Amino acid sequence: MGPVLAGVLQLLALIGALALAYVPLGSHMARVYSSDKHWRVERWIYKGIGADPDTEMRWTAYLRGVLAFSAVGVLFLYLLQRMQGVLPGSLGFSSIDPDQAFNTAVSFVTNTNWQSYSGEQAMGHVVQTAGLAVQNFVSAAVGMAVAVALVRGFARSRTGELGNFWADLVRGVVRILVPGAFVAAVVLVACGVIQNFSGIHEVGQFMGGSQQWNGGAVASQEAIKELGTNGGGYFNANSAHPFENPTPFSNLFEIFLILVIPFALTRTFGLMVGSVRQGYAILATMATIWLGFTALMMWTEFAHHGPAFEIAGGAMEGKETRFGVGASSIFATATTLTSTGAVDSFHSSFTGLGGGITLLGMMLGEIAPGGTGSGLYGMLIMAVIAVFIAGLMVGRTPEYLGKKIGAREIKLAACYILITPALVLVFTAFAMALPTPGHSMTNSGAHGFSEILYAYTSASNNNGSAFAGLGADTQWFNSTLGLCMLFGRFLPMVFVLALAGSLAEQRPVPATAGTLRTEKPLFTGLLVGAILIITGLTYFPALALGPLAEGLAS
Repeated sequence: MGPVLAGVLQLLALIGALALAYVPLGSHMARVYSSDKHWRVERWIYKGIGADPDTEMRWTAYLRGVLAFSAVGVLFLYLLQRMQGVLPGSLGFSSIDPDQAFNTAVSFVTNTNWQSYSGEQAMGHVVQTAGLAVQNFVSAAVGMAVAVALVRGFARSRTGELGNFWADLVRGVVRILVPGAFVAAVVLVACGVIQNFSGIHEVGQFMGGSQQWNGGAVASQEAIKELGTNGGGYFNANSAHPFENPTPFSNLFEIFLILVIPFALTRTFGLMVGSVRQGYAILATMATIWLGFTALMMWTEFAHHGPAFEIAGGAMEGKETRFGVGASSIFATATTLTSTGAVDSFHSSFTGLGGGITLLGMMLGEIAPGGTGSGLYGMLIMAVIAVFIAGLMVGRTPEYLGKKIGAREIKLAACYILITPALVLVFTAFAMALPTPGHSMTNSGAHGFSEILYAYTSASNNNGSAFAGLGADTQWFNSTLGLCMLFGRFLPMVFVLALAGSLAEQRPVPATAGTLRTEKPLFTGLLVGAILIITGLTYFPALALGPLAEGLAS
């Protein structure tokens, strides 16, 4: 079997698995977030944190809950890292430096999981399990809660209430993420992923020195790392490490975990707004972009531009021989079109155009299908923009799901889509203009610029993957990337929840002959076009200086 055919068959198997999981998982999540009953364990949690799960919240109260919970998470994780040297199970590792502890705490709380350190050489068992793994669950649940609040904004009328943040948070963890991660961890252990609390082992000599391997609760963290679109690996090599991802099957299963909740949330959306076909329209938009990017990535990486590529069957440099070009390409597009950031190959080693595709996937806003929750609310914001554009073309007030898109709504949506590009482009410009940040670049020219651009794109979009050529463990990058992660996560949430509150207060508008049918293929095409045009106009100059210049020169 040739490598191209193997890649295509893996893609078809992945699509089949996602299709099988779509209806049951999407329906289950709709029931979870629509239920008015609480499990006993959930009541214990509410009592422990002093929350009343039956109290409805307006968008301002909901936002306060999101920000307060996340702030406590940052503080706890920061202190845990700073105290690592005196904690049991630290494997002899010292406490984390202040700038790196800040960067890592912000990274995991914002669902980014950017890592400027080598996990097996810096973090002990307590920090990994009680700190990082816990944030993998709750940060994903926060994103899902915000998405559900926006969906309620469309579904409800003449009320400013969006549900209860604490109930949405706890249910997302207890009823969705924990059971899913448990099953996934069992599958990964069966595939050969390690799960233990052993210490550091000497395994022999390597290039004149001793080689050491760590144990760890890897399978349990790997499961939620992918299912919650987190991405932070137990080891520096991330999902290219055989302890995290040992076989081609485990590789395909991890890609499935990355995509399954973001895609299934479109059915949850359709059920909660009372129109499954609306969910299918959003699903079709996400799937069109994802399949297009995956096909383009596979084409660029399989393209034979010389005898070396001919012999290898594609651009194999930087890719795992266990997986090959096809599986690496599918993984790369899945992880950059979501907020996952996990890698099974190194994006810096992709072809110039291939590296540009990973960048563009993040620049779209990670909405195809995006992160757990963040992908859905990002796509719904783009749907509001697309409806507004359609309204301008036909000269009538735009409507979406029975809600008028007026001046307030479009201003909030516009602020949402402008935040991330501003962070990416401004911080990239500063890093290129100042003398010190440039010393962290491994490469010069267009590829070196891509390293900087990729880092700030990854941080601002809460992705977390790296281009694998930038030495980012410096005070400058730890601090500025930390700020990008904070602003890139929580400022958009402010506008999402404000929009949800504004929509929930409206009276429903009856559909007329002039209403745009947003469940039709025409709207899907309009939405895809709006996403690509807005992103292209925003980022094309930066892309032209980096991956496009490198790709055209090769």
